[in-house]
Amino acid sequence: MMSHLVEEAQKRIPNVPLLVNVVSKRVRQLSAGHRPLIDAGPRMGWADIALKEIIDGKLGYELKQKDEEKE
Repeated sequence: MMSHLVEEAQKRIPNVPLLVNVVSKRVRQLSAGHRPLIDAGPRMGWADIALKEIIDGKLGYELKQKDEEKE
């Protein structure tokens, strides 16, 4: 994994545990056969591709709100 990609991705998702979860979910998708959303270079691993997708704004996240009226 390229460290400069991690630093750039942290500018988009500053919460490190959330960034790790987004990247790991995308790595699972890529390893299962999903196509990259970017042009991947020959030396890029799946984590690098996921980080580059975040940096380019092609991959994000959505936080779900918990129901306040649960009994």
